[in-house]
Amino acid sequence: MKYFLVLFSVICLATLAQAQEKTFSVIGKVVDSSSRLPLSGASVFAQNTTQGTTSNSEGKFFIRLPNGGYDLVISYTGYDKKIFRISHTQVLTDTMIIELIQQDRAMTEVAVVASNEVADGWEKFGKFFSDNFIGTTPNAAKTLIQNPEALRFFYTKNNKRHRLTVKSKEDLVILNHSLGYKIRYQLDSFNYDYNSNISQYTGYPLFEEIDTTQEVKSTWVKNRARTYLGSRMHFMHSFFDSVLTEEGFVVEKLDDKNLRNIEGAVIANVYDSTYYFKDSSMADINWKGRYRISYKSVLPDKKFIEEFKLPANARAQVTLLDIADGFVIEENGYFYEQYDVINTGYWAWKKLAELLPYDYEFE
Repeated sequence: MKYFLVLFSVICLATLAQAQEKTFSVIGKVVDSSSRLPLSGASVFAQNTTQGTTSNSEGKFFIRLPNGGYDLVISYTGYDKKIFRISHTQVLTDTMIIELIQQDRAMTEVAVVASNEVADGWEKFGKFFSDNFIGTTPNAAKTLIQNPEALRFFYTKNNKRHRLTVKSKEDLVILNHSLGYKIRYQLDSFNYDYNSNISQYTGYPLFEEIDTTQEVKSTWVKNRARTYLGSRMHFMHSFFDSVLTEEGFVVEKLDDKNLRNIEGAVIANVYDSTYYFKDSSMADINWKGRYRISYKSVLPDKKFIEEFKLPANARAQVTLLDIADGFVIEENGYFYEQYDVINTGYWAWKKLAELLPYDYEFE
């Protein structure tokens, strides 16, 4: 019996050590940049994950994350937020000191007075904003913003500019009843250019699992898996793990000079050392120009085919990538610089309602 207890203890310790090796910790302290006094209750979270916390009475916080890369977001009411890129490859032996700067209220009030804000913005632009922010996918039909009154709409139309800008006075609370997430979204801004028909938005989501019955959770597991397959996250995971072809992805290089030329050359070896370098923690992708990503293991959604008026027999999810100067992938699917990788097509159609957190695990 003693031998069994000793062996059991050794196994438990080994399992615990193995689990800890797959995570890393971030310890920090949030203070006012001028007074150096601690800020209690500051929000601290790894954006696009389920991992978040708040600072204690001494301004200190602790957060443990699965190995990979993240944007750590620190915010406090009345202060400018700060974002840090963090990774398990960084050795953080000391407590991070995060100094937040108070916002200039006078400048904010001047900006509000001089703005072109629409008084009944949600009534006029609410559906348009939802379609371009939440999306028009089947998942989007079951996703809603709980506090639309937090949104502020700014509309500009003149000879030089025709644009809609949307900001938020507080975090948006979004319920995705299709995937089972409550999302607290810090929206910086949403912009839609009517001249180019291009929408862009920046913000920082924090996910929370919705509690419900086991039967509903089983449905969410299936919905999440269906959403994951063929997604940008799936592509980044597969690229990092060197299994793009096995997972059903096909990569083509397009003509960078002639944008009308839709013919592409299939890249037979996407892991050629000229374009791909990987160590144990990250993969460096040296791509530049235009690429087409096709995923053929799952058919494109019928709604996508209808909206884009594609042939009913379309057999692949197709996305076009415009890449400025390569990117780096970490093992959890996080990649940077994200603004240097512009996608159109299927991935662009799948907006917030299709978003999965970086700590999601495909089942």
